[in-house]
Amino acid sequence: MIQVIHNYAFIDSQNLNLAIRDQGWQLDFKRFRKYLEDKYSIIKAFIFIGYIPTNESLYTALQKYGYILIFKPTLKLSDGRVKGNIDAELVLHAMIEYGNYIQAVIVSGDGDFHCLVEYLKKQGKLKKIIVPNRDEFSSLLRKFSGDMAFMNDLRGKLEYK
Repeated sequence: MIQVIHNYAFIDSQNLNLAIRDQGWQLDFKRFRKYLEDKYSIIKAFIFIGYIPTNESLYTALQKYGYILIFKPTLKLSDGRVKGNIDAELVLHAMIEYGNYIQAVIVSGDGDFHCLVEYLKKQGKLKKIIVPNRDEFSSLLRKFSGDMAFMNDLRGKLEYK
């Protein structure tokens, strides 16, 4: 009998996108989705993203690539930047879906997910933390270094060309 592995990914889109751009490259989300499937047996990839009406084509493309989008309303800051903090939504959905996955992959370098990562680790449900930038991530996550993978080394495989 073949065992079906049901692993889920929970992706902090802003942390991922900004960290990759800070390294001077752009992520190919289609290739990243395939990488998650092949490397970590991800059958569902939730991407948490701030909703901006002018980005509909991006949202359509992400869905076409196989992501499940969870939107957060955004705020326009006085300096013109747009902010959409998705931390609570990511943690909540990881717990809503808890009984549906064998293990979870968390894609973020944000220390706000420390409590989620710690809980998943204690329960044996943490597959991996994928940190977008090994040079800049929260020190709160450092104690999970054995459970981390870094995207710095994946540029050749996952860069948008």
